[in-house]
Amino acid sequence: MAIDKRAGQPAQQSDLINVAQLTAQYYVLKPEVGNAEHAVKFGTSGHRGSAARHNFNEPHILAIAQAIAEDRAKNGITGPCYVGKDTHALSEPAFISVLEVLTANGVDVIVQENNGFTPTPAVSNAILVHNKKGGPLADGIVITPSHNPPEDGGIKYNPPNGGPADTNVTKVVENRANELLAAGLQGVKRISLDAALASGHVKEQDLVQPFIEGLADIVDMAAIQKAGLTLVSIRWAGPVSNTGNVLANTTSSI
Repeated sequence: MAIDKRAGQPAQQSDLINVAQLTAQYYVLKPEVGNAEHAVKFGTSGHRGSAARHNFNEPHILAIAQAIAEDRAKNGITGPCYVGKDTHALSEPAFISVLEVLTANGVDVIVQENNGFTPTPAVSNAILVHNKKGGPLADGIVITPSHNPPEDGGIKYNPPNGGPADTNVTKVVENRANELLAAGLQGVKRISLDAALASGHVKEQDLVQPFIEGLADIVDMAAIQKAGLTLVSIRWAGPVSNTGNVLANTTSSI
């Protein structure tokens, strides 16, 4: 990938996106059935697209969430689904869509407390910690396009092993989601956000702090402190911002 000639420089007005317009496009624009550019397609790390390009709109996320709910039920995954999100503009509406579908399917959902943001490794950590206890297995959904541009959205599924789902899983989810899109979302179970939050299926939890504390098991924080290193936090997609704030209390300079 070529480096932009303005890399590292402050953003100009022309670089900024219209968040209100993009959010409206998420709800108003629809994918054209039969158009491959508008279909659900899982890549190396989930499905990514933009509402403006008709490939990351409400129908896509409703269909993907329903496909995940069906697949986890088929595979006997009956524990909670940890759902995280980043600060991309499309992550919030997609997060709402996911909650509405998962709860309608009777799935217990755990989200970051205070409507906070969650880095992907924190969701993976929460899944692994839960599953070590035994009992019903947990999995997760992370709503993020990672390093993609601000106008993009993304959603990926993490099975009980905590890592990104392999192609055997994502192909099933992709195919089922596209079936649901072709059927005009018939077969998608959904309730309102208010009903979802009142259902008892949504619980809040701090997913970030346990992840940070767990780093001490694999990273020698004391050695870092003694070395007097300055750590740089690259705040690309948002969740690392609050993670960096927590790390600041652990290391000498960040």
